Amino acid sequence: MRHLSERSEKEPSVQILEAHGSFVEHIEAGSGRMKTLSMITIAVAFLLLASYFYQVISPFTTGTTTVTVNLLDPTLLALEVLLIVVTFAWLYVGVMNYLFASRLGRQIKEALAKEQEIERRLGVAPP
Repeated sequence: MRHLSERSEKEPSVQILEAHGSFVEHIEAGSGRMKTLSMITIAVAFLLLASYFYQVISPFTTGTTTVTVNLLDPTLLALEVLLIVVTFAWLYVGVMNYLFASRLGRQIKEALAKEQEIERRLGVAPP
């Protein structure tokens, strides 16, 4: 009876190949989502950065120093500079995530191409 159940189960090598394929699909899907989120983060960071720079530069370029608040108030300028620094950090993280996802995608494609080449050499038909 034990022999029959062992035959009905898949060979370990088949299970490993299936697990590998599933893992690669999961990484590819995650890589795509990471790229999309990184692109959105980069776009938002650029918009915020432009807005903060405009707020800091506008009193010097337009000559307007007061509207309802003093734009040259040291507390306000310090807050805006802090927000610019945080935005640069956010932009950096977004760019690094995007570059990582791009490299990961290329490496996955290269690994899949090598895997197909090995399968071709061994005469194994891809699933």
